[in-house]
Amino acid sequence: MYPRFFSLLGGLAVLAVAATSAMAPEAEAAPRDKAFFQSVAGVWKGPGEIVAGKYKGTKFSCNLTGAPTPEGDIGIKLDGTCRVGVFQQPMSAVITQNGRGYTGRFLDGADGKGLDIISGSVNGDKVVMGINRAKLNGAMVASLRDENKMNITISVKVEDQMVPVIGLSLDRDMDSIAVGSIKQ
Repeated sequence: MYPRFFSLLGGLAVLAVAATSAMAPEAEAAPRDKAFFQSVAGVWKGPGEIVAGKYKGTKFSCNLTGAPTPEGDIGIKLDGTCRVGVFQQPMSAVITQNGRGYTGRFLDGADGKGLDIISGSVNGDKVVMGINRAKLNGAMVASLRDENKMNITISVKVEDQMVPVIGLSLDRDMDSIAVGSIKQ
């Protein structure tokens, strides 16, 4: 019951840490986008809940780590796990800037067991990423409430409206931040 659900859930949750239409020219957007992705790098953890659909009411928790992309592009590489009860699923995603938008994949992309990131943009402390898998289209919206708290909503398109299906609240894992050494 949970493995297939877990793949979709985890994919959507991992996208949350990663990535609103930027009206500025690409040259001006690049430093702003890069600053956003640098600000969300690090270790995040927190609870979430399925708020609609077959698994409505299911609670889960995620531990995710964001780091610069391997090629140094504007974007983020995410790794971690999400857990429902005793079931744990590895998570991974790569999101990179592509022109004025974003592309990437969660897990192995829509051709495998994951999702494709087909669009996206950064606007201040908020990102919107378009997601796709076969006939499933949707969006992930992640908003920083402050430098150490993030809210995520994943919505899917049903007929002609977006329906929220997953809510997630992440806190930066302050225990994982190195504070330096103490000299005596």
